[in-house]
Amino acid sequence: MGDDALPPFVPGLDLSERFFHAAVEPLLATHFPGLHYAAARLGRGSDVMGFDTAQSRDHHWGPKTTIFVADDAALAQYGDAIVATLANELPFTVDGYPTHFDQPSVDGGFLAYTERRPITHGVDVTTPARFTLEYLGVDATRDIDERAWLAIPSQRLRTVRAGRVFRDDVGLRAVRERLRWYPRDVWLYRLANQWRRIDQEEPWVGRCGDVGDELGSRVVATRLVVELMRVCFLMEGEYWPYFKWFGTAFSRLPCGPSLSPILQVVLDAPEWRSRELALGRAYVSVGELHNALGVTAHIEPRLAPFFERPYQVPHAMRFAEAIYAAIDSPTVRALPPYVGGVDQFADSTDVLDDLPKANALTRIFDS
Repeated sequence: MGDDALPPFVPGLDLSERFFHAAVEPLLATHFPGLHYAAARLGRGSDVMGFDTAQSRDHHWGPKTTIFVADDAALAQYGDAIVATLANELPFTVDGYPTHFDQPSVDGGFLAYTERRPITHGVDVTTPARFTLEYLGVDATRDIDERAWLAIPSQRLRTVRAGRVFRDDVGLRAVRERLRWYPRDVWLYRLANQWRRIDQEEPWVGRCGDVGDELGSRVVATRLVVELMRVCFLMEGEYWPYFKWFGTAFSRLPCGPSLSPILQVVLDAPEWRSRELALGRAYVSVGELHNALGVTAHIEPRLAPFFERPYQVPHAMRFAEAIYAAIDSPTVRALPPYVGGVDQFADSTDVLDDLPKANALTRIFDS
């Protein structure tokens, strides 16, 4: 449906909350009185993270909510009945937006006005345990094994943390709180790995430039910028999203406004010496942020030559080793060092969007 056929843009989370309270909640109260449930907008979607714009409305966007009943018995008793009741009785529009989705199996469906029933609406029914098991690969109604965290892509955790709960009779907020951030030692393990990734490539910006390969130098610098940004996400206690929204989310970190201009200079630099100089400023700034965490003894955020070569690098392994040494958990210390979570060593969409594949890759931890 074209933008000109829709009302003025409103953020999808706001529309979904309005949809629930104005349309869904009254029908559930009428037809399922006494039902204990939660309602939320979690999971996939730019709207869930608050990054949607009017452009987002062309697919996988609109008034949606998930109803969470307490357990499988309640799901068997009420699930299909709730979906059918809403299909037959939801209003055709909410705040001028259609509640019907055409071709729901194609990219989340497309908003479409209709006056025929049953409508295909954006409400599904599940349980907190089923939702987290299917979407994250873990039952987050229970304690989560430290190793299991490493198989969950950060981008998925972000969409659970960033969504909105509209009502909660079944403990959904407590489940989200369990998923709010990594356990301390899992966090340190991931953070150490991020610094290790910088250590492995830090001299290449200069080395590529030194042989006249400015394209290669720029490519390496871009990779290092991404790794530094990921360090910042981890230090700020925020899950990073997939790449479409990576820069947007970074700009909203507390360190984003000060670091973004420096990183922009790195990417815009016309030759390797100015590129290395700007990257060095970023290294020092991020090193100072590390020291503010207090998770290790003070590490001087300085630059020094790479062996006897004239490339100024932060010697990032200093940070990686100190952070790794701060890990207390025997379970985490038994993992292969400096591997990290699945989204630190794999960036294929076909892996990160397919939990069985992500889990299969993390079997490296068993070796």
